[in-house]
Amino acid sequence: MKGCESVSNVVPSLITALVVLWLSMGVCRSQLSTDFYANSCPAVFRVVRRQLFSALRNDTRMAASLLRLHFHDCFVNGCDGSVLLDGSDSEKLALPNRNSARGFDVIDTIKTAVENACNATVSCADILTIAARDSVYLSGGPYWNVLLGRRDGLVANQTGANDLPSPFDSIDTIIDKFVAVGLNTTDVVSLSGGHTIGRARCVTFSGRLYDFSEDSSVDPTLDPSMATELQTLCPQSGGDGNATAPLDRNSNYAFDNHYFKNLLEEKGLLSSDQGLFSSDEGQAATKALVQAYSNSSSLFFRDFVNSMIKMGNISPLTSSAGEIRRNCRVVN
Repeated sequence: MKGCESVSNVVPSLITALVVLWLSMGVCRSQLSTDFYANSCPAVFRVVRRQLFSALRNDTRMAASLLRLHFHDCFVNGCDGSVLLDGSDSEKLALPNRNSARGFDVIDTIKTAVENACNATVSCADILTIAARDSVYLSGGPYWNVLLGRRDGLVANQTGANDLPSPFDSIDTIIDKFVAVGLNTTDVVSLSGGHTIGRARCVTFSGRLYDFSEDSSVDPTLDPSMATELQTLCPQSGGDGNATAPLDRNSNYAFDNHYFKNLLEEKGLLSSDQGLFSSDEGQAATKALVQAYSNSSSLFFRDFVNSMIKMGNISPLTSSAGEIRRNCRVVN
């Protein structure tokens, strides 16, 4: 009987511990809210929008750069602003970001303006989240209420940044990387639709233009006329690989579903883009969504918003974790 009594005492204790853990997780999640700064910094949205509008007026491509920066932040250590940190282990120096990640100066400018309005209140991670949303909206895309309340991380993770989803990855590998951070196949396709704005360097797609395989010098899933144009832009020898081409041919600065229409015509720029429709893995997992989004911008916008909210919820630091950086490039 004593053995039974001891077990009966342990079980309620275990249940209590599990309930406490579950509640604490719920509290952590609930600390992200759309009105987090309603009292402490009610002007934050207006300040960010004003500075971002000025930046886009000078460089329309900056919208895509800030959206990409948010993506690269959230996939490494969660959405904690770690991509903004300088230093020897900076994520900026990782291969996916080196010579290609942009927008750091814009975030600095926005942060300064926000600090002037509300000192030591709004995190760099939240500023990047708002800037990414507004970049989409000001490019003609959907608007959504962003969840806020993230705090800034104290360390960068260059190793993690070197394992970001890559344009050279297979579709299955990309899906696996999304699943590892709590996202799914729908998120893969909808967030890839962010490539409806922006540009990519020759180095990210030139492998499709020359010596592609034993059977074909050019990727057979790349439209021939487009391949010829890209070969002119990105010569096999003599180029530095840094010339850029639009990710969404003929609709470079408008956030729309034209990107998906291009994939149906084999006009996706990156292998990972066209692979969503044309690869064997894509045919099995992602092709149907590509077709659906190409037919319905409203469906694409709806799923994109849901995926952005999910991505923004990857491992946020809240409560007393992390800090509110005064300078997004360095810890306090």
